[in-house]
Amino acid sequence: MSNPQVSVNTNDEEFLKQTRVHVPQLKTDWRLERIAFFGSADIGPEHPVYQDAFACAQQLARHGKIIVNGGGPGVMQASTQGAASANGKIIGVTLSNRKDLPEFEGQSPDNHLTLEIKSKNYIERMFGLMTQADAFVCFYGGTGTLSEWATAWLLAHLYYGNHKPLVLYGSFWFEVMEVINRNFLIGEKERNVYRIVENKNQLIAVIEGLEKEYQVLLEMKKT
Repeated sequence: MSNPQVSVNTNDEEFLKQTRVHVPQLKTDWRLERIAFFGSADIGPEHPVYQDAFACAQQLARHGKIIVNGGGPGVMQASTQGAASANGKIIGVTLSNRKDLPEFEGQSPDNHLTLEIKSKNYIERMFGLMTQADAFVCFYGGTGTLSEWATAWLLAHLYYGNHKPLVLYGSFWFEVMEVINRNFLIGEKERNVYRIVENKNQLIAVIEGLEKEYQVLLEMKKT
């Protein structure tokens, strides 16, 4: 039995607002100015990963970078505090309405953002983070971190050549990526869009190196 057809007036502005999906676009500039932080929302200041996120954001802010996060606790809050300690700017893509999301951490009252972009639902929030950032730093975390990392990785593959790179922070990523590369169909280009680092100095060096690579690549495309 076939499904009945539903007639929709696509000129209806309210309908368009509800159905339009804003997908992150390709990157056209070589600068990696806005750096997003993904990681666990369930860790506090005493946790080594929290301290690493603080130190990395502080170092990036000292290099003139803007930090992007989801406005919540854990790694997000650590990145805000780290950037703020160096007088850096922080953009937050937030979701305060936790209705029907009992396991979502929500916003942290201690995550003080320079600019807040409010989203209507979780997917809009995630795509907002993808849009606002030029690169992504992925720390230790749970399923939320995995979904953000996987989405950023997929978009980097789809937009390869005009993509936004990922930096995977922590030695555990070597094992994670080894298992994935061994058991999934991962191509060379998909492996080219990420780097693994173990400390803040390596992170800065990788970001600067990626900027130089992008500059050369985009100049080559112009000729």
